[in-house]
Amino acid sequence: MINLLPPQYKEELKQIANFKLVLVSGGLVLFFLIFTILALFLIRTQLLAKVEAEKTTIQVKEHQLEESELQDFREKVKTANRDILRLNSFYQGQHNLAKVLEKTSESFPSGLYLTSLSYQKNVSRVSLSGFSPTQEALFELKKNLEAKEDFAEVYFPLSNWINLTDINFYATLKVISQ
Repeated sequence: MINLLPPQYKEELKQIANFKLVLVSGGLVLFFLIFTILALFLIRTQLLAKVEAEKTTIQVKEHQLEESELQDFREKVKTANRDILRLNSFYQGQHNLAKVLEKTSESFPSGLYLTSLSYQKNVSRVSLSGFSPTQEALFELKKNLEAKEDFAEVYFPLSNWINLTDINFYATLKVISQ
C-alpha cells in the first residue's frame, strides 16, 4: 500500500497513533496500579483479621491457663489447709510427755524413787513402779497425785499397802490434760 497523503497528515496520523498508544499504555499501567493497590489492600485486611483472630485465641488460651493455674493453686491451698487441720487436731489430742513427767516428779516426796515408768498414749495412762522406804511416804505420793488436776483415776493396788517399810509399789493414773 502506498500512502499518498501529504507529510503533514502523515505526521498528524503518527501523532494520533502515538497518542492512542500512550493512552492505552497509560490506561493499562493505571489499571495495573489500581489492581495492585486493591490486591495489597485485600491482603492487608486479611492479615489484620488473622492477627486479630490469633490475638483473641492467645487471650483465650492465656485466660484458660490462668484459670488452670488458679484452680491448681486453690487445690494446693485446700490440701494444705486440710493437712494443717489434721495436724492441729492431732496435736490437740496429744499430751506433752515432758509435762506429764514433770507433774509426776513434783508429786514424789523425798526418799521415793521410780524403777520404771510407762506411758500409753492411746489411752493417756501412766504406769509407775518404784520403791518407797515407808508406807507414809507412799501415802503422801498417792495424796499428791490425787491433788493434781492433770491426773485422774489414781490407782494403787492393795498389795502396795501390805508392808510398812521397804515397799516396791505399783500405781496407774490417767492423764486428763496437758
